[in-house]
Amino acid sequence: MGHFLSSMGSESDRIAKARAQWRWRGEDRPPFADVPAPGQVSVWDFPRPPELVREAREIIIYWGDTLVARTSSAWAVRETAHPPTFYLPLADVERTLLRTAGGGSNCEWKGPAIYWDLNDGQGRLAQVAWSYPKPFSGAEALADCIAFYAHELCCSVGGARVIAQPGGFYGGWITPDLAGPFKGYPGSSNW
Repeated sequence: MGHFLSSMGSESDRIAKARAQWRWRGEDRPPFADVPAPGQVSVWDFPRPPELVREAREIIIYWGDTLVARTSSAWAVRETAHPPTFYLPLADVERTLLRTAGGGSNCEWKGPAIYWDLNDGQGRLAQVAWSYPKPFSGAEALADCIAFYAHELCCSVGGARVIAQPGGFYGGWITPDLAGPFKGYPGSSNW
């Protein structure tokens, strides 16, 4: 029992340390933040810890000519310095294309993630999506959802084609209504 409690304590300490590292928390914009144009919002105004907001715009994802998902019931996770990451209900995803992938990661806000491949029997996109089947408190709405990296997919939000968040790790989608700069660009690890 003692080992279990000490390992819980070290996990709690790791999460607390990860949460405390962030300087920018959406309370003020750094001097290097872009000034939003009319109709834009600054990602530097998004909070940390992140907020989950219901997304009313239609989200569509294609892999080549194959429809992967279409929904108007996604959750947008908005976090300081990041374009939103959209979590789509699994019910609105073509589940026959999904295969569990190896590996995983941990988010200090959302919990342990598992990764997914897309596979249509002829081709495969490795670790192109992730989900939080057992999210932390505050992120429970994500339990039956999945998010996709936009790098190799054609994704749109409200009819606007998205640009993938820079870098290989982050999964946010940049839309025309956002002002950055965005976490993931070279040098942004210092933010």
